[in-house]
Amino acid sequence: MTKKLTLSLDSNIVDFAHNFAQESNKSISKIVEDFFIILKEQNKTDLPKDLAELHGIFERMNYPDKYELRKIFHEKYSN
Repeated sequence: MTKKLTLSLDSNIVDFAHNFAQESNKSISKIVEDFFIILKEQNKTDLPKDLAELHGIFERMNYPDKYELRKIFHEKYSN
């Protein structure tokens, strides 16, 4: 479902948008839509500040794989 959106832009930007749309064989609506899709995707990947500080912290550590962990677990709890 599509909806209308009215934008108020500087006349130089409007002229540029018309020229750019013509050169790229896309409508201005499609260009604006693509831009907002990109912004939406970037926003999904942005982490909260406290989580971003932790991001990648475990990548530097060497952990056993799941098979080794299972072996350790069974050895510990099978007695």
